[in-house]
Amino acid sequence: MTHLTKSEFAARHGWSKSYVSKLAKQERLVLTVDGKVDVEATELLLADSADPSKAAVAARHEENRVERDVRSQLQPGTGPTAVLQPDPAPGGTHNFQKAKAHREYYLAQLAEAEFNKVQGNLVERQAVEDAAYSAGRMLRDQFFGLAPQLAAELVAMNDPWDIEKHLVDAFRRVFNEVGKMNSADLSQAITQS
Repeated sequence: MTHLTKSEFAARHGWSKSYVSKLAKQERLVLTVDGKVDVEATELLLADSADPSKAAVAARHEENRVERDVRSQLQPGTGPTAVLQPDPAPGGTHNFQKAKAHREYYLAQLAEAEFNKVQGNLVERQAVEDAAYSAGRMLRDQFFGLAPQLAAELVAMNDPWDIEKHLVDAFRRVFNEVGKMNSADLSQAITQS
């Protein structure tokens, strides 16, 4: 473990002392009990909490530091690649890259769902459930409505073949009426909910 003062840590990276103080205020420095910077832990924390969208800015600043002849103060592996490809975060610490990727994934999912709604490929689930319930209830009501209609007619019949034929015709009539429910009726049932 390497422990440096804040000034030494700033010089090591070619940063100003005020920037290291800013990192300390943001709690992005791992400090020891005596106030020194734990270099390895701090670099890991900085890599995990770095914003990947700022990688180009970090690279540009790195180039400027190198141009000012700070190369001798830099350690291998502390350049922009450390910002772009951090090691996995140990035991439950916040990983900015994973959180941002997670957020972007779900925003893309929402955008895709909204696009499909606009295109008419998706509808609200509750509206479809309500329309299916209404259609099923209508079918059930028409079938239960057959009993009082057919009772008087069936009492007068004694041939099983005629009774069966009469029932099949009545059932077919109900199914045809329900089948005539066109897409406009279904669309109206969906939008009513």
